[in-house]
Amino acid sequence: MDDASNGPDKARAAALAAELRALVGKLKRRFREQGNSSDLTPSQMSVLLRLEKDGPATMSALARAEGVRPQSMGAIIAPLEAAGHVAGAPDPNDGRQTILSLTEACRDWMLKARAARQDWLHRTIEARLSPAEQHQLAAAIDLVKRLVDD
Repeated sequence: MDDASNGPDKARAAALAAELRALVGKLKRRFREQGNSSDLTPSQMSVLLRLEKDGPATMSALARAEGVRPQSMGAIIAPLEAAGHVAGAPDPNDGRQTILSLTEACRDWMLKARAARQDWLHRTIEARLSPAEQHQLAAAIDLVKRLVDD
């Protein structure tokens, strides 16, 4: 195949990429609205999700994992602590360090937020898509999975 015949395919792939990126962004915004997390910054949400997934961590470990300076991590953590999402406890191995973890209230809030997003999406799919369109959506999801799976 010559480059001329690839032109329309490349242009279509680029257009699909742009449209998919925009739609994913819009879906993320709708999820934030439904999950009542709009008052948190993306950095704060990222830290909460990391603590949920990886467990308790020191400020410096979180900073390394998030790719920010420890001072910047302090600015991210302070409002999370003030809101009762994160609590610190002395590191049993190094008294100079503090181990940060999610509070039970935060875990509960995160579960409720996920349930709200899931419920919104379920109701929206049921209300706006016919059974045939729901099958098309399932096929599209399989394709998107192929894009993100290694």
